[in-house]
Amino acid sequence: MTLRIRPVVPEDADLIHAFIRELADYEKLLHEVEATPAHVAGILFAPQPRAFCDIAELDGQPVGFALWFYNVSTFTGRHGIYLEDLYVRPAARGAGAGKALLARLARRCLDEGLTRLDWAVLNWNAPAIAFYDSLGAGRQDEWTVRRLSGEALARLAAAG
Repeated sequence: MTLRIRPVVPEDADLIHAFIRELADYEKLLHEVEATPAHVAGILFAPQPRAFCDIAELDGQPVGFALWFYNVSTFTGRHGIYLEDLYVRPAARGAGAGKALLARLARRCLDEGLTRLDWAVLNWNAPAIAFYDSLGAGRQDEWTVRRLSGEALARLAAAG
């Protein structure tokens, strides 16, 4: 088996969209997916993209992806990477694709002098949590993720 990690190219927009839908289905959130392949292309291939993506291929076949963007730590005064989505198709799990995708991001962090690699995982996703634990990823239990969207986002924007 040959495992390769490569950056996305514009022709991958449909593939990334399919991966996003597969991930959402796994997370029982498919009903929340509004993105289209055109949205994906716009995110990743704009003149100054704000998000980036790598594809895992096993024997030449795409089996997973990591979509990420740069974040910042005011405490360290340096950037990091936030991993928005990591997904490997079920048939390819255990072949090292997820670890290879994360290793590529870890290498990018070190090569670019970034201080950390962050992501979130659903509390019920025991297989993913066990995988991340096996890599030495620490839990951030002292933080609670918050989100404004929809009507609440609009109300706050109108109040300002």
